[in-house]
Amino acid sequence: MEKAWWKEAVVYQVYPRSFMDSDGDGIGDLNGILQKLDYLQELGVNVIWLSPVYQSPNDDNGYDISDYQSIMTEFGTLADFELLLRAMHERGMKIMMDLVINHTSDEHSWFKESRSSKDDPKRDYYIWRPGNQGKEPNNWESVFKGSAWEYDEGTNEYYLHLFSKKQPDLNWENRKLREEIYSMMTWWLEKGVDGFRMDVINFISKDQSYSDGQIYHQKQYGDGSPYYMNGTRIHEFLQEINQQVLSRYDVMTVGETPGVSPEEAQLYTGRNRDELHMVFQFEHMDLGGGPEGKWSDANWKLSDLKRILSKWQTGLEGNGWNSLYWNNHDQPRVVSRFGNDGRYRIESAKMLAACLHMLQGTPYIYQGEELGMTNVSFASIDEYLDIDTLNSYEELVHFNGWSKERTMSAIHARSRDNARTPMQWNESRNAGFTKGSPWIKVNPNFHEIHAEKAYNDPDSIFHFYKRLISLRKEYEIIVYGRYELLLPDDERIFAYTRALKKEKLLVLCNFKEEHAPFSLPSELLSLTATKLIGNYGQEGTGIALEPLCPYECRVYHLK
Repeated sequence: MEKAWWKEAVVYQVYPRSFMDSDGDGIGDLNGILQKLDYLQELGVNVIWLSPVYQSPNDDNGYDISDYQSIMTEFGTLADFELLLRAMHERGMKIMMDLVINHTSDEHSWFKESRSSKDDPKRDYYIWRPGNQGKEPNNWESVFKGSAWEYDEGTNEYYLHLFSKKQPDLNWENRKLREEIYSMMTWWLEKGVDGFRMDVINFISKDQSYSDGQIYHQKQYGDGSPYYMNGTRIHEFLQEINQQVLSRYDVMTVGETPGVSPEEAQLYTGRNRDELHMVFQFEHMDLGGGPEGKWSDANWKLSDLKRILSKWQTGLEGNGWNSLYWNNHDQPRVVSRFGNDGRYRIESAKMLAACLHMLQGTPYIYQGEELGMTNVSFASIDEYLDIDTLNSYEELVHFNGWSKERTMSAIHARSRDNARTPMQWNESRNAGFTKGSPWIKVNPNFHEIHAEKAYNDPDSIFHFYKRLISLRKEYEIIVYGRYELLLPDDERIFAYTRALKKEKLLVLCNFKEEHAPFSLPSELLSLTATKLIGNYGQEGTGIALEPLCPYECRVYHLK
């Protein structure tokens, strides 16, 4: 297998608005990140992914960009960014920017010009269509609910917005637009950034028929995803991005690609495809979904999680590369979702970390994950700020007829705001995040869960993550070893091996709060085993065959 620095990296995602506020305005900023670089260096991560820091009116927390080459005023200045970049590079860290090029803000100068007249040179930078018999051009539903089309009185046409109506979609069929985007990307790479996480990048090629989508489950609008996910020109566009921009720099790329299969992911990430290094897939994140998507919050089975992750492990083996993640700015906290955020919070957070970090791929840690931060249960919908959560509340209560209690329970489990509460640094006011009033409420459990406490406790989740990252740098097999699933039908234990040359890793993870007995193939038991890490005691030789304790993990190195 070809070696690469981005395969060996461990990425830490910073959501700047919620990470650290340096000036007391209640909003995290670039200088706040700068203040905490020593903390990140101590953890051992070597790539920092910044969620968007560009100028934005903030309709969708920065994913609505009004100027790609300016910094959002609340976050600081371009000089602050350059200082942060230098400080990261001095510490041997790399920085990956969030690149949002499926859409802009409606306050971007391109869109202002585009909507000014049908004859404007930039009209075709966006997707405009006349109405269809006095209604929207087609029946597509926005990801954030409602129609994906917004009527513009000035020109008597509709523009497409797959997300908020303040996030009009760019028209990638327009070559001049693509050249503007490539110029902007080059500008950032010349500044020294080390890569891009590309937001919903598989949405940029739309089927030019703009046909109606199928209507499911008595919904108001149709599913347009077959016409805008993995479109006909997507690979052409990505290869052009690589040829025009990325191939000239030693950078890391990861594409957010909802709805891809491992077979499609091979096209995005294959060795000779010249597109992306890896993608974020969402199959494991969609577990428990139903007619109302993530809000259905149905039961999930461990065998399903194992099947999905194993499919991706084997599907990209040797030709492609996996990104490994449990949570991010759009997902609930993993210890609340797949673990136990009550009695076994510490044990289950460590188990989930080991389970993920021992898979083949590049691991991503979302801020606070290394502390075992949990979901938050705000009492009122008025305390939630996420546009997706607020729009969904309206639809579930007023269109689907859900009770407010049922809807709030779903929001407590799956709202994106679960990931966006401020980072919990210490037990002082506002968890040490800000001296002002935080832009969103702090999770009230910060007195118990915070970085200062974790740092000072050698047995904490933080130090467990630090050990996992250290092991990755020490053992090549953790990065490059081949994956094989064990015990596929066991609903308690996720067990697998990794193999490289004459070495093996054995990973055992109990996802339940009861003891879990197991048996192993005899060929594994005949090997000399050293326990590398575990959450019920770290040391020892030989494979212990007694049942796994609640949420226990054990990782063995075998020769």
